[in-house]
Formats: sequence, structure tokens, C-alpha cells
Amino acid sequence: MSIRFTAKARRGVVALTIAAGLALGVTGCGGGDGGDDKPNPSASTSKTGGSKPSAQEGQDSEPLAEVKGPNGLLLKITSAARDSGGFVTVSGELKNDSSEVVVIPAALSGNETEIINNGRSLGGATLVDSKGKKRYYVLRDTDGRPLTTSGFSSIKSGETIDVFLQFPAPPSGTTDVNFQLPLFSSATIQISG
Repeated sequence: MSIRFTAKARRGVVALTIAAGLALGVTGCGGGDGGDDKPNPSASTSKTGGSKPSAQEGQDSEPLAEVKGPNGLLLKITSAARDSGGFVTVSGELKNDSSEVVVIPAALSGNETEIINNGRSLGGATLVDSKGKKRYYVLRDTDGRPLTTSGFSSIKSGETIDVFLQFPAPPSGTTDVNFQLPLFSSATIQISG
């Protein structure tokens, strides 16, 4: 089992490096008009339920932000790390802070048909660089699956799910971005690295 995981992980790293390079190239070729240019990555890592970044697991430091969603959902963002491959990985915890089971709203997946067809996810999230006037969408793999936590449909009362989302990286001089997820409040977070 560990050999299969290692092989998948290696293929995933190669595919993610290609996706990040392509996404960076597409983002850099935008018209510069400040519109809602969508990067269009063409490759990535793993299938739904694949490996998750563990950069901040178990850390007790202050979160970068906490954003409230519907029905008692709370997203605590613990890190936003710029990786050498040209992407940003946002990590955190999605918690059901209510006293009942919460069904994950379909709106969190966004409104792109290709992402919606791959099940519930956090694929509707964006990072907004107000200074550079760019919006960055969650990266996708060649099958249209978003590079974010996916495959969950509900959360029990008090339950917490570790989540991650990967985006093309803004220019290296950009550290503050606005994190947006449908139905949740937005928050400014700081990119490290």
C-alpha cells in the first residue's frame, strides 16, 4: 500500500508542478484589464480523497482568519503558504458549530459545471488580489476535479474536517489577499513564503 501511495504521490507532484507552471503562464498572459480573468490550469495531482497538505497540522497558533457560513459552519484558515511550484495552498478546518448535522451547501462547489459534476467540494473559493486587480480560482486537474478538499456531504454537530485549497500564486510582492467562499463571510489573509 505504501508503494502505491508513493507512486501516486510522485505522479501527483509532477502533475501539480506542470499545472502550476501552466496556471502561472495563463495568469501572466491575462489582458491586464483588471477583470475577472480565470486561470485555466490543465493538469494537477490527485483524485478525490487524495493526499492533503499537512503543513499546519497540530499547530496551536492563531488562525489567519475565521469566516462564518450558513447553519453554524465555521471555517478557520490556519495557513496560506506560497510554494516554489507557483501555487498557494490554503489550509484550515471546517467545523460544524451547531447542535445538528449540517448538509454541505452545493453553493460551496461554485457554479462551474465541470467542478459541480465532481461532487461537493470547496471549488467555489477564490483569492482576490485587490492591488493587482486579479481573482484567482481553485486549480483543477485534467479531469476537471478541483484541487481542494472534496467528497463530503454533511458534518455532524461539533465535527471538524481538515481542508485545503490550491490556487495559482499571485506575484511574489503580493502578500495580502481576500479569501472568498460562497455563503461565507470574506476575510483578508496573509500569504507566507
